[in-house]
Amino acid sequence: MEEFFRTHTYLVEHTNAAVRRNLMDEIDWSHRMIGIKGTRGVGKTTFLLQYAKEHFSTGDRHCLYVNMNNFYFQGRSIADFAGEFYRHGGKVLLVDQVFKCSDWSSELRKCYDQYPNLKIVFTGSSVMRLKEENPELNGIVKSYNLRGFSFREFLNLQTDLSLRSYTLDEIIDNHEQIAKEILPQVSPMRYFQDYVHHGFYPFYQEHRNYSENLLKTMNMMIEVDILLIKQIELKYLTKIKKLFYQLAVEESKAPNVSMLANEIETSRATVMNYIKYLADARLINMIYPEDQEFPKKPTKVMMHNSNLMYAIYPIKVDVQNVMETFFVNSMWKDHTVHQHARETAYLVDKSMRFKVVNADLCRKMRKSSDVLYAKYNTEVGRGNEIPLWLFGFLY
Repeated sequence: MEEFFRTHTYLVEHTNAAVRRNLMDEIDWSHRMIGIKGTRGVGKTTFLLQYAKEHFSTGDRHCLYVNMNNFYFQGRSIADFAGEFYRHGGKVLLVDQVFKCSDWSSELRKCYDQYPNLKIVFTGSSVMRLKEENPELNGIVKSYNLRGFSFREFLNLQTDLSLRSYTLDEIIDNHEQIAKEILPQVSPMRYFQDYVHHGFYPFYQEHRNYSENLLKTMNMMIEVDILLIKQIELKYLTKIKKLFYQLAVEESKAPNVSMLANEIETSRATVMNYIKYLADARLINMIYPEDQEFPKKPTKVMMHNSNLMYAIYPIKVDVQNVMETFFVNSMWKDHTVHQHARETAYLVDKSMRFKVVNADLCRKMRKSSDVLYAKYNTEVGRGNEIPLWLFGFLY
């Protein structure tokens, strides 16, 4: 136990989150069992350590961070370890990468039942279905998602500003005034291309080649998160990777499931399951018409965020696809996005029609009063024409 406390103290002391994530204030910390999901590389470990740093003084033994990568847990269960921590006065146990432990969900249930004054905050992969696949956690766990940096967070980090986030309603109703408040402080267009290329994952700050690091992370998402959590045999790994590559180079359109099934030599049903796993891993987004959902075929498959597009196939990156990917990814946190039935537009929250357009082309277009235009290549908008970068301020 002492070794774990020493490690905890060292990690907390050396944690300095460059950007304080909004999720820190969105979580109801009064719950006894809190799960924080997120894809690899979005900063879940830093988030846990930052929580410890904000709520407990250095050396306070009421809080303890542990990582399930530690081989110690190959010989000891989470519940046993939590019990010892609890008996020594422990109040908050932070468990990183909980899915690395076998029977993790039943172990967490034991902790909840046996140690009524112990709070457990754990992190896991976005592939995990905490309640759907782990009924023993139903009713006791509060689940949250940690995402990569928004454009706002990236901009604040690059400029040392403290620009706040806005709701979608605020942006739609007041985007002209919001832009007037932001533009005297910074020119968003100076940073926007950097963000769509390499600003989503916090590890862009590390002194390593970003694209190589992202490719490594993408492979780990498939090799560990999907195969391990979904219990898929290793021999199918190349099929999933090939499918992902085919979806990436085909750009944003409806997948030809029959062709993909022939390409990776498997059934149509398996292809659809693999596509769902890739979406769960936050590698792709599936866009459906308003009245449809999985297991039906999506009308469009997009990369989850624009950084992935530049990493997987940089010689074939279409600007329009990049901008639409940015828009959908920015919306995904708190809003639903569907394909509009009659035109190349997105239906947000089943009520608002959006088109992502080049500002130069927008001037020449015949525009509709019941469509909102997200314009790129401009810093300002007017009326129902909103600068695209501002949707990066939704969180």
